[in-house]
Amino acid sequence: MAKVAIVGSGFIGRAWAISFARAGHDVRMWDQAPAAASGARDYIAGVLGDLAANDLLRGQAVDAVLGRITIVAELGDALADAVHVQENTPENLEVKRDVFSRIDALAGPQAVIASSTSALLPSKFTDHLEGRHRCLVVHPINPPYLIPAAEVVPAPWTSADTVERTRAFLVEAGHAPLVMKRELDGFIMNRLQGALLEEAFRLVSDGYASVEDVDTGLRDGLALRWSFMGPFETIDLNAPGGVRDYVERYQTIYSNIFPQMLRRVDWAGEVMETVEADRRKRLPREELSERQVWRDRRLMALAAHKKKSDQEFGR
Repeated sequence: MAKVAIVGSGFIGRAWAISFARAGHDVRMWDQAPAAASGARDYIAGVLGDLAANDLLRGQAVDAVLGRITIVAELGDALADAVHVQENTPENLEVKRDVFSRIDALAGPQAVIASSTSALLPSKFTDHLEGRHRCLVVHPINPPYLIPAAEVVPAPWTSADTVERTRAFLVEAGHAPLVMKRELDGFIMNRLQGALLEEAFRLVSDGYASVEDVDTGLRDGLALRWSFMGPFETIDLNAPGGVRDYVERYQTIYSNIFPQMLRRVDWAGEVMETVEADRRKRLPREELSERQVWRDRRLMALAAHKKKSDQEFGR
């Protein structure tokens, strides 16, 4: 059992707390708003029952996992003896710089300090720190207790030991780390997701497809393969001779359409009227929260299915 500090108890912080407590770690959660941290623990208690029902607590009882999560009033108490610190404050550069300064000053030398930021490069908020060699980004795909992939993004000065310790820590906790060789705007996931969203908005804006057509193509098409294979494995299996054969056969299709993909559509512009009208027709605004709960429960069922399949096929 290692001690883990969660700094910030919003949606991401509380999700990390579940993941690390489920892995057997002693989790201490701090938030500058004490009521927010207490509310987060109540939220966690509500989620753990559904996870247990889907056999996603590693065979542990709800009370055992919840008992590893402690709310503390002082940041120093959260950081004491922690081997991993996961920061989850707002996406604001000055806030990150200030929080990392405080963490670096208080955390012991053994602690890795990771940020959950989805957009800020680690070099932008760690350059001024004495302990900058132990700082990096660990960006989850939310919620991390259901989606194992997590991006590990080093700053130019992050030590190789810090990267390796972080990778191993995540693997032990049941995650699938994506270890970047160096930092890049958008990291990996947002760049891939952004490319897909750019084309989705363009297809709708130019009148080639409806919002639901695009969603259907992903939900009932590409996503079925992508739920257990990545794009490179997909094309490796989609041609008789593997990935090189696929490229020789089909690259011209993509090279021909690529020039058409270089024009941006303003997501917040005229096309948003179409997108929002279609989504609100299918899902009224007041039902968003209920549908989010449905989404998480479907993710639980998928995670349970993938776990069983991986065990059966020895992955």
